[in-house]
Amino acid sequence: MTVNRGYGDFRRSALLEKTREVLYSVLPVTLIVVLLHATLTPLETAVLVRFLVGALLVVFGLTFFLLGVDRSIAPLGDLIGERIVRGNRLGPFVIVVFILGFVLTLAEPGLVIFSGQIESSTAGRIDAFALLMVVSIGIGAFLVLALLRIVFKLALYKLLVLLYTLILILGFFAEPEFVVIAFDASGATTGVLAVPFLLAISLGISRLDRSSLSQEQSSFGTIALVSVGAILAVMLYGTFRADTAFLEAPSNHEALNDGVFRVYLHTLSDALFETVLVFFPLFFVFIVVQLFFIEFDPRRFQRFMGGFAYGFSGLFLFLLGVNAGFLEVGSQIGGDLAASGVYVYSIGVAFLLGVVAVIAEPAVYVLTHQVEDVTSGYVSRAAVLVALSIGVGLSVALAALRVFIEPLEVWHYLLPGYALAIGLGYFTPKTFVGLAFDGGGVATGPVIATFVLAFIHGAADQVASADLIRDGFGMIAMVAMMPIVTLQLLGLIFQLKSKKKGV
Repeated sequence: MTVNRGYGDFRRSALLEKTREVLYSVLPVTLIVVLLHATLTPLETAVLVRFLVGALLVVFGLTFFLLGVDRSIAPLGDLIGERIVRGNRLGPFVIVVFILGFVLTLAEPGLVIFSGQIESSTAGRIDAFALLMVVSIGIGAFLVLALLRIVFKLALYKLLVLLYTLILILGFFAEPEFVVIAFDASGATTGVLAVPFLLAISLGISRLDRSSLSQEQSSFGTIALVSVGAILAVMLYGTFRADTAFLEAPSNHEALNDGVFRVYLHTLSDALFETVLVFFPLFFVFIVVQLFFIEFDPRRFQRFMGGFAYGFSGLFLFLLGVNAGFLEVGSQIGGDLAASGVYVYSIGVAFLLGVVAVIAEPAVYVLTHQVEDVTSGYVSRAAVLVALSIGVGLSVALAALRVFIEPLEVWHYLLPGYALAIGLGYFTPKTFVGLAFDGGGVATGPVIATFVLAFIHGAADQVASADLIRDGFGMIAMVAMMPIVTLQLLGLIFQLKSKKKGV
């Protein structure tokens, strides 16, 4: 009885902790919406209530989903990472890692939402499931490359220079819309599901290295490489795609006037179908791993199954809340502010959304702890958080500015930004290089990939000179780029401080 009660207390404690993390992420955006409703962009009562119900569903959904990740996905990744090296049989595990990377990408909530928005914006010319498949293949292939880099101790910054040079070359041949979609898809991929698994499997492999310095450096960088895989996969898809009629995107800024709960009933079946679609392959791979590679004891198997149940129910609630409440209000507020003609309102609100989204992102707090640990306290958590929040706020504001200034393209931001990021890699301590590129994925959490993206997309839909795809997307890419530069600059500061103190 004592053991069971302790385990129940542990589960309740984990539930409360995850609920608190998600509340900190969703509540600031909810308060901003309520404030805007009372001042600049009044919403219909039914729309506001749907948003609040959606926010509640997102909180519960992300809470259960994250519990499922902690109980099943992350431990599974850790075990696979250790077995890859201990078994000295890379061949079979490379196949398993590719499949896991593939199915995990299919189940990433941010990417599921993003691909649906792309399908809607292109009137179905780019199929959401096809885009998911393309990105998943890229992620699976580059997850294998990331793990081989750790096993064979390849230099991360050299690989990144080579790969981003290839991206630059492909950028001259791919359609501009696909360039924007590719970078956004990369940011949306590294979310609440992919990041824990990727970090766990990387740590599982690097932990077996006896050199603490090598372990520290190799444990970072996996997210950076799989993000490149998503970009290259989508750009190649766009380069060899013959149909470009999707460029004529229709307007989709439509208010739903179907009451409060009718919209949720209408969205219920779609959310359930998407959840089954993305979780079935993940569950199937787990069963294959159990039968042919790692035989779990009954207690651990039961724990994994419980984790999948949490994850399934959480993803369903998350998709239901986002599709029926969050996206509509984000798009409507963005469109109303843009239609007012006072563009400073849109840019200011965009900056505020970026700041609160990254400050409230739970994964950012994990990242700030990592930086503080790596630098032995020389670079404080507060300094990292302030730098990231200002950087992400500026990137969202610049994305909003691009909507109103027709000549501005996403490449005008990304090209010099990534050139600076790659250049800094030659001077920044190598631990910070992997940490910085991983940080780009960490910053693009569920709020950025849903509400903030819908805000920018709604603004582009209401500005006559703006293109719905070229200007409505690209924000996630900019948010993912900013931490790469910011954290490497902090790495240089740490290096200078260390030299002065003789460390």
